[in-house]
Amino acid sequence: MEDTPNVNRNVRKIASQSAALQDDLSDDSIARNNRTKAIHFKAAHGLLILFFLWIFALHALGIFFFTRGFLLTRLVLDHKSQCDSPPLEMPGFHPGSHTVGCWYPKTFEKAVVIIIDALRYDFTVPAEENAHHFHNALEVLHETAVQQPESAFLLPFIADPPTTTLQRLKGLTTGTLPTFIDAGSNFAGTAIEEDNLVAQLRHAGKTLVHLGDDTWHSLFPGYFDANLTHAYDSFNVWDLHTVDNGVTEHLMPLLSSRKGQWDVIFGHYLGVDHAGHRYGPDHAATNDKLKQMDRVIRDIMSALDDETLLVVMGDHGMDTKGDHGGESDDEVEAALWMFSKRAVFGHGHNGYLEPPGMAKERPVGQIDLVPTLALLLGLPIPFNNLGSPISEAFVGPKQPQWKNLATVNALSAAQIQRYQYEYSAARGLGHDVFSVALRLWEVAISMWEGALENTTPNEQVFAALARYQIENLRVCRSLWARFDVPSMLYGICLLGCGMVMLAFYARATTPVRAEDSAVFLRRVTIYAALGLAFGLSVGLTGAAPGLLDSSLLGTAGGSIVGFAYTITHSLHGYPIPLPNSIWGWLSVLLTLLPAIGFASNSFTIWEDEILLFLLGTFAFVCFAASLRQKTPMDRKLGLFQSSLFFVLTRIASLSRLCREEQMPYCRSTYYSSATSSTSASWQLFIPFTLSMLLPSFIKGYYKSTRSYAGSAILWIGVLLRMSLLAAAVYWTLDAADDNDWLKISKDSLRLVKTTLAQLILGIAFIAGTTYFVWATPCISIELPPQEDGDMDPKAKTRPKSMNVLGYGNMHGSRYFLLVINWVLAVILLQKPMGGGSIGILALQILALLEIVDSNDLSRSAIGPVMLGTLGNFHFFKTGHQATLSSIQWESAFIALKTIRYPWSPILVTLNTYGAQVITAVAVPLVVLWKQPPKKKGLLSDVAIVVATFILYFAVINLATTIWAGWLRRHLMLYRIFSPRFMTGATALLLMDIISIFVAIGAYRWNIVSIRMK
Repeated sequence: MEDTPNVNRNVRKIASQSAALQDDLSDDSIARNNRTKAIHFKAAHGLLILFFLWIFALHALGIFFFTRGFLLTRLVLDHKSQCDSPPLEMPGFHPGSHTVGCWYPKTFEKAVVIIIDALRYDFTVPAEENAHHFHNALEVLHETAVQQPESAFLLPFIADPPTTTLQRLKGLTTGTLPTFIDAGSNFAGTAIEEDNLVAQLRHAGKTLVHLGDDTWHSLFPGYFDANLTHAYDSFNVWDLHTVDNGVTEHLMPLLSSRKGQWDVIFGHYLGVDHAGHRYGPDHAATNDKLKQMDRVIRDIMSALDDETLLVVMGDHGMDTKGDHGGESDDEVEAALWMFSKRAVFGHGHNGYLEPPGMAKERPVGQIDLVPTLALLLGLPIPFNNLGSPISEAFVGPKQPQWKNLATVNALSAAQIQRYQYEYSAARGLGHDVFSVALRLWEVAISMWEGALENTTPNEQVFAALARYQIENLRVCRSLWARFDVPSMLYGICLLGCGMVMLAFYARATTPVRAEDSAVFLRRVTIYAALGLAFGLSVGLTGAAPGLLDSSLLGTAGGSIVGFAYTITHSLHGYPIPLPNSIWGWLSVLLTLLPAIGFASNSFTIWEDEILLFLLGTFAFVCFAASLRQKTPMDRKLGLFQSSLFFVLTRIASLSRLCREEQMPYCRSTYYSSATSSTSASWQLFIPFTLSMLLPSFIKGYYKSTRSYAGSAILWIGVLLRMSLLAAAVYWTLDAADDNDWLKISKDSLRLVKTTLAQLILGIAFIAGTTYFVWATPCISIELPPQEDGDMDPKAKTRPKSMNVLGYGNMHGSRYFLLVINWVLAVILLQKPMGGGSIGILALQILALLEIVDSNDLSRSAIGPVMLGTLGNFHFFKTGHQATLSSIQWESAFIALKTIRYPWSPILVTLNTYGAQVITAVAVPLVVLWKQPPKKKGLLSDVAIVVATFILYFAVINLATTIWAGWLRRHLMLYRIFSPRFMTGATALLLMDIISIFVAIGAYRWNIVSIRMK
C-alpha cells in the first residue's frame, strides 16, 4: 500500500507524456497542413496574376493595332531641294548662288528668329475696354506695324493641331502638315531628316545659333554652333525666368559685339507659356512676362542692322486656363511679326494698312513661313513644303508689285507640283487624286507664261496660283487623313474578344475558382504556341502584310481559341453570363448606357454630368432597397449610407472644370477663375479641413466594426492626420509662392516645398507600404475578469474565453490601410479642390462597402461597377477632362525640381488618373469588408471582383474605340472622340496594371498577415 502513491504518480506521468506526445504529433500535422495550404495559395495567387497579365497583353495588343491604324500617317520623302535646280525658270535670273539667291534674289543676309512660346494673337492687339492682364503689355509689335507699315507687319499665325511645341516646330521648319506618325527613313528617331529650312541654312554654309528651348536639339542635332549655342530644359513649367533670362543674356552680346560670328539666330523664349500653364493668361505673372518680351524686342530692334531680318512669332496659343495641345481657336491662333530697318514690306495687295483686329481677319498658316523665309534669305524652298509665300513680305513698300507676288508664288507652286508628282509616284496614287489640282496648275502655269510675254496681268496670275495652292493643300489634308482600316478592325476584334472573355470569367452563373487559372493558362499557352506557328508560316509565305503583325495576331488569336475551348470543354460549365437579379441588371445598365452614349458628341462633352446622374440613380435605388431590409439595424444602416453616398456625390459635383464646348452653360470652380490655373485663396481651407475631418470619419467606420485597434490607431489617428496637415501646408506654401506672400527667395521656398512633398510621398508609399506588409490585424483582445477560487495564483492558466474585437472585419479593416496610403499620395498631387474630391471619394468607397454588405451584394457586379463609375466621376472632379489641354503638367514638379524619369511621368499619371487608381486599389474590399476571417474561397472572390472591375473599363474602352473608328470622318473627331478614346485606352491599361500588381498583389500580404496572427 505504501507504493500506491508512487504508482499513481508514475501513471499520471506516463499519461502526461503520452498526451504531450499526441499534442506534438497534432501540432506537426497542423503545421504540415498549413504549409501545404500556403504552397497551394501562393501557386494559385501566382497563376491568377499570370492570367490577368495575359488579359493585359490582349488589351495592349488590341489598343496597339487600333492606334496604329487610327493615327494618321504620312510618307516622308528623302528628296532635297537643290540651289541650282529651281522648279521653274526665271528669265533674267541665274540660279545656283547662295550669295545672290538660289531661286530668287535674296533680301536679307542674316536673320534673328524669336519664338515666344504660346504667343496668342490677342496678346499683341491693344484693348481699351474690358482689358485683361494679357492686353496692352506686349505693345511693340502692333505699334511698329501701325507706325512703320513698310518696315513691319503683324498677322494672325494659324497653327495646325496638335498644338504641341514639337509638332509645331516640325511644321514651322518643313512646311508640312502635322501627322501623328511620319513614316519613312526617319521613322525611328525624333530628329527631322526630311528637307527643312534649318538644313538648307546649314547646307548654305550659314553659322546657326540656338538659344532657349532644348526641343530644337532633339529635332536638329549637331546643326548649331556648339560655342555660341545655349539650350535650356523646356519642361519645368514652374520656372518662368531661367530660360528667358538665359536667352537674353546670350542674345544681346551676339547682336552687338559678336555680329560677325553668326548668320541666323533662333531664340526660343518659354516664360509666357510657363506663366500660362502655371497661372493662366489672365494673371499678373503673364502680364509681367509679356512686358519683359516687349523690352527684349525693343532692345533687339535697336541692335539690328539693315541687312538683318527680325521675326517674332508664337508656335501656338493657349486656352483660357493657359494650356494647349488641342484645336480650339485660342490654341491655334498665334501671332507673326516681321521687322526690318529697311522699307521692304507692304500691304498694297489688299488695301489694309493696319494689323487685323482679331485672329479671324487675314490669317496666314504657319506652314507659309517656310517658303517666305527661304526666299527672303536666298535659299531653296524645302522639298516637302506645302505653304505659300506671305504676300506682305514680297508685295513691296509702295505700289503693289504684282510681278514679285506672281514670281514667288509661281516658284512655290512649282515646287509643290514637283513634290506632288514624287509623292504620287511613291504612294502609287492614281491620276484622279490630284485631277482638280492638276487642272488648276495647268491654268496657272499657262497664265504665268502669258505674264512673261506681257499678255496676262500678274495680278490674275497671282490669284490663279493661289487657287491651285489652296486646292492642293485640301487634297493633301484628305490624303494624310487616311486610316488603316484593317489594322483598326484587328484592334477592335482583340479588344472585343478580351471583353467577352472577361465577361465569361467574371460573371458566369457558375462561380469561377482561382484554381481554374491553371487550366486556362495551360490551354491558352498551348493554343498561343500553335497560333504563333500559324502566324509565322502565313507571314513567311507573304500571305500577310508583315511577319510581325501575323505573328502577334496568330499568337493572340490562338490564345483566345484556347480560352474558348477551356470554357466549352474543360471546366465545370460556364453558361452565358446574363444577370440574374435586379442589381445585376442595374450593373449592366450603368455600364452600357455610357458605352452607347459615347457615339454622341454631346454625351461625351457632358460626361461629367451624366456620371453625376448615374451615381444619384444608384443612391436612390440603394435607398429604396434599404427600406425593404428585414432587420431594423440593416434598414437604418442602408438608409444612412445611401443618403450619405448621395450627399457626398452632390458635394463633389461642386468641383468642376468646364471644357470649351460646355460654355456658356458651365461655370468652372476648380481654379480661382475660368481664365486661371491657380487655386483661389479660400480653397486653402479645403486641405486643412480635410486633415481634421477625413481621419475622424475613417476612424468612425473602423469603430463601427470595433476595428480601430492595433495598426489602425497609429496609421489613421496619427500619421494620416499629420501627413494631410503637411499636404495642406504644402499647398499654402504654393499659394504663397504664386502670390508673393512671403519675403523669402523663390529657390528657398521651392526647396521647402519639394522636401515636404517628398516626405509625404515617402510616408505614403515607402513607409506606408512597409507598414502595410508587416502590420498586425486591426483587432484587440478583451479578457473576462478572473473567477475567484482556490486556484494556485502562481499556476500558469489560460482564460476560459476571450473577446476578439474587430474579428468580423479583420480582412477589410487591414486592407483599407493600403487604400489610405494611395489616398494620401493622390491628395498631395491634386490642387486643393481636387484633394477635397479625393477625400470625398475615400468616404464614398466606405459608404459603398457598407451598402454592399447591408444588401449582401458582395457577389454582385454592382460593387466593382460602381467603383469604376466613382473613379471616372472623380476624374472630372479633380480638374480633368478628356482633352489634352486639361493635363496638369505642373504636377510633375510637386516633388521634383526638374524632369526626372520615370518619376515625373508617374506623378502626372497619378494626378490625372488618381481617382481611378484609388478605386482599383479598393476593389478587393468589395469581398473583404466584414467577411469572416476563415471564409473559404476569398481568392476566387477577389478574382471575380477584379475581373468585373476591369470588365467595366474594357467595355468603356471598346465603346470609345469603336465610335472613334466609326466616326473617323466626323468634324469633331480630334476635338472630342479621339481624346476620349485615348483617355479610355490609357485608363484601361493603367487599371490592368494597378489591379494586377497592387490589388491582387496586396491581397496576398493581407492574407499572410492574418493567418500568421
